[in-house]
Amino acid sequence: MERIIRGIHQFQKDIFGSEKELFERLASGQSPEALFITCSDSRINPNLVTQTKPGDLFIMRNAGNIIPPYGAANGGEGATIEYAVSALGIKDIIVCGHTHCGAMSGLLNLHKLTSMPSVVSWLQHAEATRRIIEEKYQDDTGDDLLTDTIKENVLVQLKNLETHPVVAAGMATGRLTLHGWVYEFETGKIYSYDPSQGKFVSLTNALKELAPKEQVKGA
Repeated sequence: MERIIRGIHQFQKDIFGSEKELFERLASGQSPEALFITCSDSRINPNLVTQTKPGDLFIMRNAGNIIPPYGAANGGEGATIEYAVSALGIKDIIVCGHTHCGAMSGLLNLHKLTSMPSVVSWLQHAEATRRIIEEKYQDDTGDDLLTDTIKENVLVQLKNLETHPVVAAGMATGRLTLHGWVYEFETGKIYSYDPSQGKFVSLTNALKELAPKEQVKGA
C-alpha cells in the first residue's frame, strides 16, 4: 500500500499539473473512441499498450475477458456494453485476450477449481470455448493448447457480444465494428483476428497494409 500511496502523491505532484487542461476537459464529460474489453490480469494495461490517455478508452475488465450472452447473467457487463454504445456512441469494440491467461488455464482444468465455486460458475460463460478446444485441438498440449484456448475464447466472446441487442443493431447499420485481439506479454505484440484469413495476424503488419490506403484516402 505504501508504494501505491506514494504513487498517488507523485501523480498529483508531477503529472496532474502538466496534464491539467486534459483533466479539466474530462470533468465536463467523456467521448472515448472504443470499448476495450480485457482480462483483469494485472499484467495488461490497456492505456499503456495502446498509448492512449484518460478518456480515450472505455474499459471493461473481468477474469478471462468474458462477455456473457445477452440475458445470461446479472453482472455489469451487459449494462457497460449498452451504455458504451447507446450513451457514448462507441464505434469500435475490442475484445482483447492475452497469453498465459490464468482464467483460460482454469477453464482447461476445472477439476482444480473446486475451492473457487464462483470462478467455476463464471467460466461457464466460456463453456463453448472449452468444447471447441476439446473437439478441435485434441493433438495439442501444454502452452500450445493454452494459446489455442485464449484465441478461441476471444472469438467465442465476440459471438456472445453479438447477442446483445445494442451491438446487433449497431453492426446491422454499419455504425459498430468488433475487433478480436490477443496481447503477447513476452514480446509486446498484439495479434488481431482477420476474418478473411481465418486466423490471428500481427496488428503491426495490418497497419502496414492499411497505411498506403490511408495515404491515398488523404491525398
